[in-house]
Amino acid sequence: MAVSFVINTSSGMPLYKQLLQQFESKIKTGKLKSGDMVPSMNDLANQLNVSRETIKKVYSILRDRGYLEPRQGKGFYVKEQNALRNLSILILFDKLSIYKQTILNSFLAEVGDGIETTFLIFNQNLDLLEYYLDLYLDQFDYYLVAPHCPLDEKSQKRMLKIISRIPNRKLIVLDVLPKNLRGNFGAVYQDFENDAYDGLAEGLDKIKRIGRLKVITLPTSLYGKQVIKAVDRFCEENGIVAMYYDAPPKKISKNDIFLLINSQLDTGIAELNDNVISNNLTIGKDVFLISYNEFDLNKVVLGGLTTISTDFAKMGRLAAKMVKEKKLFKQKCDFGMTRRMTF
Repeated sequence: MAVSFVINTSSGMPLYKQLLQQFESKIKTGKLKSGDMVPSMNDLANQLNVSRETIKKVYSILRDRGYLEPRQGKGFYVKEQNALRNLSILILFDKLSIYKQTILNSFLAEVGDGIETTFLIFNQNLDLLEYYLDLYLDQFDYYLVAPHCPLDEKSQKRMLKIISRIPNRKLIVLDVLPKNLRGNFGAVYQDFENDAYDGLAEGLDKIKRIGRLKVITLPTSLYGKQVIKAVDRFCEENGIVAMYYDAPPKKISKNDIFLLINSQLDTGIAELNDNVISNNLTIGKDVFLISYNEFDLNKVVLGGLTTISTDFAKMGRLAAKMVKEKKLFKQKCDFGMTRRMTF
């Protein structure tokens, strides 16, 4: 066979991974064509001076991925082009929130059949994220990563170092665009420091008429400080008094407008509603509420919960478009207000 393989014993990459990459590259570029016979396990092991078990592992993985097929009594052959495996995708989310579920559902619906996906959660734990990449680097066609983690400088630098191991041509970043991440990777993201300004601007008529905005930032909000920067600018430029709380206040006045920055539909809304009722007031009539982030149940919460939010479903669709068209791009996702009964 004219095609040769080379291994580097001084490389930190395991020998089987080196061979996997070479086989996949040669098949994808046509150096190994459909129907070509590959060397026997013994021949390739002797040629490269590696164990037969290493070659057996490589051929087994290539068979599982649909690149090779065994023929009884003859050996292994490259599969026909129309029978090659589907694209494989590893999805790494920091957590499975209702919003991440929306992204995931939208992505899977849009990408359609013929895509193999593996889904893992790293719980904003960088040790776990690194462990997953140690296991699965170079084994998937695309890596969809929501790289949320603690915002301190040390954690952010480490996160960049970890995800930079993924080749740009395979990386699609979702929901947040890390600063200092360079290269021609794909990304669909929010702009936490500016989006809230645009969302609130769609309700400027009522907010400016009342003249005050009470902002509740719950401890579960990872990006609360960034969102507050946008809120501060919005209020300052429009002559609106901004007041901040880390929990729903007990004392509530008629015509109060609340912006609840929460990471989930959690007890913050329930507690705020209880406090409104205890002050003999009603949300949507006497007191107004805007919540950060949109999902389907907001249509029925409190008769219809007004939100400012990125379009999580569109985020998933755009990621699917990159995979289907095999063309990566960077795009900030749409952000706006969905106005309902609470505002």
